[in-house]
Amino acid sequence: MWILFAFLSAFFAALTSILAKIGIKDLNSNVATAVRTVVVLLLSWAVVFATGKHQDLGHIGQKNLLFLVLSGIATGLSWLCYYRALQLGDASKVIPIDKFSLVIGMVLAFVVLKETITIKTIIGGFLISAGTLVLVF
Repeated sequence: MWILFAFLSAFFAALTSILAKIGIKDLNSNVATAVRTVVVLLLSWAVVFATGKHQDLGHIGQKNLLFLVLSGIATGLSWLCYYRALQLGDASKVIPIDKFSLVIGMVLAFVVLKETITIKTIIGGFLISAGTLVLVF
């Protein structure tokens, strides 16, 4: 089931990029990011309440909260930078650079999470890196 959600995530992320590029025309990128963030906030809470998971709020530990807050800060900074890049550059060049986060995420998974490095992940990371360079330059 995780693979279905992963592909749906990729589809919606791609759609997000195209819709964002259209939506930020003649608008400050920070304002656009703020509007998008409010929509994400409302949608997320709607899903939490619709699924009855709001009761889980009492089970958030301090460590969970700390890392979720840090993740939220990283997400916010990423979105602000991404929207500014989209506003200034071609989507067909900004998107591949943004998706280079895949390689950075893989490296961080190996270093921070101590996940196993395999030849497949090394080759995949290399190919993604090479593809990013080809698309951008």
